[in-house]
Amino acid sequence: MNGSRRAAEIINELLYKGKKEKIVVLVNDDKDAVTEDIDERLSNTVEDDGLKNKLTIIVREGDSWSSKQLNDISVKHAKSVIILGDDISSPGGSQAERGNTHTIKTLLEVAEIVAEEDSADDQKIIVEVGDDWTLQMVNTIINHKARTGNDVLVPIAVNTVLGHVFSQFSIMPELHTVYSALLSNNGAAFFTRPADDSEMSEAEFVTTHLERHHKAIPLTTMRNGDGKTNWYYMSDDGQNIRGGESVDPCAEIEVSLNPEYEMSSKHVIILGHNSKSASIMEGFEAFSEEWRRKDGTEILDVVVIDGEVNLARQDYYKAYPFVVKTVAAAIYENDLICGVIRDFIDAHKGDGCIMILSDDRVCADEVDSDALTYLILVQDIIHDRSVTDPGFDPDNISMIVEILDPRNYDIVNNYNANHVVISDRYISKIIMQIGEKDSLYDFYTDILTFDEPGSDEDSKELYIKKASGFFSVIPEPCTAAELIRAVYRCSPDENKSIMLGYFSPGGEMVLFEGDQSKINVSLSGEEKLILFSNH
Repeated sequence: MNGSRRAAEIINELLYKGKKEKIVVLVNDDKDAVTEDIDERLSNTVEDDGLKNKLTIIVREGDSWSSKQLNDISVKHAKSVIILGDDISSPGGSQAERGNTHTIKTLLEVAEIVAEEDSADDQKIIVEVGDDWTLQMVNTIINHKARTGNDVLVPIAVNTVLGHVFSQFSIMPELHTVYSALLSNNGAAFFTRPADDSEMSEAEFVTTHLERHHKAIPLTTMRNGDGKTNWYYMSDDGQNIRGGESVDPCAEIEVSLNPEYEMSSKHVIILGHNSKSASIMEGFEAFSEEWRRKDGTEILDVVVIDGEVNLARQDYYKAYPFVVKTVAAAIYENDLICGVIRDFIDAHKGDGCIMILSDDRVCADEVDSDALTYLILVQDIIHDRSVTDPGFDPDNISMIVEILDPRNYDIVNNYNANHVVISDRYISKIIMQIGEKDSLYDFYTDILTFDEPGSDEDSKELYIKKASGFFSVIPEPCTAAELIRAVYRCSPDENKSIMLGYFSPGGEMVLFEGDQSKINVSLSGEEKLILFSNH
């Protein structure tokens, strides 16, 4: 519901399901513009009309909080209802200081309709929120509905989720490639199903599955708010997580893991800001505490270049000891900005990350303009350094570039950025998957967030770890099935690691999808492993 551009992104993700779906989009105004946006997005994805014809898309114009309009589009019979906020890239769209009363009004009306006795069973209401006030109000409604037995509301805090995701990407840039694949319906993805035996521990679940199956990787178990336990997997087919398969046990190989493994130091320079900046810092803070070195020194250092007003609004990030430098510079102060970036690249040629943020509080005509300006400056510096220093490898500089308007994607790609993050597209992938499988909500909340400082929780996340540091001795050539089981068996009980794949020295991602016994693995030590663990 609502005319958010993310509606087009969510519908686009449904293409890969390959099933017939009927989608109704209720917008408050400008129906033709929304229809055009959806058509353009789908046309840019596939040329196969047969695939597009699997989706029946109806766009209606009317008040999203009108009971008549909601009943006219048969909300009570929908499998999922997704309430979207304003576009991230619309003027003031972040609603960071105002709240979104339209979302609240729509949610109240939808929640009443789906609670009626003749509504479809197992409906889900996914609510997108972009500010603290709206989130507080949504949670109040959820608590009230839970007391009345209606427990189908799932809030998605957009800025918090994206902020934590951005912090992970800048620390381990390869995670952008991993999540882009796993948050899609195209290929390997995360799956869940209710536990057959809710009393089975996580270790028992993983071990039992590894003994019997080669086509899905068991990840973890989680008990949801209703007291029921769900099992979580990575697979390229949801059918592979079902019981019944029995395979011959694979050979047990020996691997030696490094018990003293520590991540290498992380160095990040941030250019610009957006309404996710505070959540990005929260992610950094959690990571910094999680991986603090044994001698107490910081594993992470961050430099921020931004305008004076924006830095002052954040009190120059003084609350974060890992922020070692802030530079107040207007976007047109090229000499100052370029000087700081050059110093950063010189100091961290092989282990630094440049993160460029796009301001989501500007008017529509200025969306992504500062981010594109920063990108041009950075690429000019990298080009000059490549010309003057033959030993300089530009591929060693990781760069995370956020853009808000997908139409600017091709422009960014022309400047060879390693990882381009389209905010609308990312949050749409998460919303779509939760809309399909709401039990993934707790799972995503867990893996997209490092443990908070001082928390008793010991959650799991995806990590990128260099093979030469993770293993004491590089394993002999084997199959993925053998390696997955050996790594899990040999890792300590307090930090079980599950290997999902790796990046080759050339940067190609290999996910262990399909029949693991058919995937041959030969490591040199230069690979970057994709691991699911709590540390």
